[in-house]
Amino acid sequence: MRGAFVGSTSGAVSVAAHALGGGTAPAESSVVLLMLGCAAIGAVIASVRVDRHQLLFVAAALTLGQAIGHIALAMGAVHVHGPQLGPQMVAAHAAAVAVTAVLIRAGERGCVSALSALSRRVPAPLTEVPVLVPVAVCVPADSPPLARWLLVGSGTGTRGPPPSA
Repeated sequence: MRGAFVGSTSGAVSVAAHALGGGTAPAESSVVLLMLGCAAIGAVIASVRVDRHQLLFVAAALTLGQAIGHIALAMGAVHVHGPQLGPQMVAAHAAAVAVTAVLIRAGERGCVSALSALSRRVPAPLTEVPVLVPVAVCVPADSPPLARWLLVGSGTGTRGPPPSA
């Protein structure tokens, strides 16, 4: 869940923060670069497990996604501010990272709480049902002697390497 949200919001928020910060509308090549970068960042974040400082990890991942997004948008469009970031655009990117990190972390915690409450109240669908009646087993009284001889004799051949090898 974290990787999908970080990847998708990095792209969307990067475009929005870029526009609020005074950037121009993205070109098609910029959008392709942005989508590839955000998909890569989402895949990397989804594969990493973090046990402590999860909010900082999400914020760092979003910052990296915002940086990739800004570079992708700066490469494909004619910028008024050039390749460097202006203070208004830095503030817009920082605010977007902070708000998005808190929302993603709150969504993760809410999902865990809801699923744990649901799992306590709903019985598992694949639990074993106890059998109250003994199971009947059908065993033939007589088996053909030729079939038994073939089954027993089939495993005594000399296939395979010699025992000394």
